[in-house]
Amino acid sequence: MDSKQLWDSVLIEMELAVSKASFHTWFKDTSIVKLEDGAVYLNVPNAFVKEWFLKKYHGPILKHIRIAAPHVHSIEYVIAKDDGKPKDQQKSTDIGNPNILNELPLNDYYVNKDDNLNPRYTFENFITGSFNELAYAASQAIIKKPGIVYNPLFIYGNTGHGKTHLIQAIGNYIKTANPGKKVLYVTSERFATDIIGALQTGKINQVKEKYRKYDVLIMDDIQFLSQKEKTQEELFHLFNTLYENNKQIVLSSDKHPNLIPSLEDRLKSRFGAGMTVDIPPPDHESRASILKAKAALHNITLASEVIDHLAQTIVGNIRDLEGALNSLVCQMQLKGRDLSLNEVRNFIKTSAKPKKTISVKEVVKMVADYYRIEEQSIYEKTRRKEIIKPRQVAMYLLREDFSISYPSIGQKLGGRDHTTVIHSCEKIKTDIKNDGGLVRELSELRSMIM
Repeated sequence: MDSKQLWDSVLIEMELAVSKASFHTWFKDTSIVKLEDGAVYLNVPNAFVKEWFLKKYHGPILKHIRIAAPHVHSIEYVIAKDDGKPKDQQKSTDIGNPNILNELPLNDYYVNKDDNLNPRYTFENFITGSFNELAYAASQAIIKKPGIVYNPLFIYGNTGHGKTHLIQAIGNYIKTANPGKKVLYVTSERFATDIIGALQTGKINQVKEKYRKYDVLIMDDIQFLSQKEKTQEELFHLFNTLYENNKQIVLSSDKHPNLIPSLEDRLKSRFGAGMTVDIPPPDHESRASILKAKAALHNITLASEVIDHLAQTIVGNIRDLEGALNSLVCQMQLKGRDLSLNEVRNFIKTSAKPKKTISVKEVVKMVADYYRIEEQSIYEKTRRKEIIKPRQVAMYLLREDFSISYPSIGQKLGGRDHTTVIHSCEKIKTDIKNDGGLVRELSELRSMIM
């Protein structure tokens, strides 16, 4: 395998591991200059990229290089001159012990092995807004009297809404405030693996005792227990034991427990005995607040029109919001200046995830099905209230998500004038600033369409 093939193989892995925007920002114009004496000489365009690689991507890059070329033990980052030739070198830490690969930090933090809690997830850095204030209030009540109020606490919502952060913040707070209490965070997949492995090896009693010793059990992604009958049975008995001894139980899922397919009724009943609360998509005001707070962590202040554009364009998922902001921050640092609103618009547009091919008719049908109206009614010239909103939503999605021109949308949706389409899109843009229900509807529709 030559240098180009080696780096291409690493790029394939990194493209799968990071967002499209991050990949484009950091891995563009990089290459392996040479491979010599067990060291890879990696060419990067400037000092800022070099520092970022050393800080953020060194571990994963080295890991993937060594998978393809086991004899490699270090990376030297070299900055290219304008003519493409290296102008300086910085050698990374050599790897003398091959097992150190397992110890390389792939993130900015380490998870505590005793309780699986991520110390980064705290209430202090959890940003609250109208969309998550109920879940936050329930969490605050729990940490004051663990096992007494809201037991169990069941938090549900789509991916990227902050569920994992919040439930781990509960664990981190209780652990700090009550050093004698034993806390465990575990995913349902990990729990299922433990149960299945114990059954196969005849060690089920030991595993039962392991989980029963905790004062606070936090289980993430309960939806993955769907159709796992034996695991559900063991969870039922574990739940009863913990509950009867006033041990706090915190659970999360991407949907309400009653909507999880093939979840036993007795578990649904137990889960519903405490407090069930959802975290919907953040509203416009909350998205703007999140952006301001995250920007402050980078010691930057974004212009109000940039904040408004990002909050308007990226809806539904906090992770996408943070990812877009991080990419913009990187661009600002690379350019050494603030970005104009037009630059931000272009960057967000070019770095957005590619849309799958879908017809106008398919979008209209999905919208009609979602709002439970006849598909044909969206095309008709009717002013019935129950039809106007779905029609406006369909126009908005076609314009914002698929960049179809206003005249084309009007022509395809019943031969309407383009000014009608513009009015409809502006109406939805205005409404989502104050209507959390509409934000959720758009998020759910996008998940169906994309």
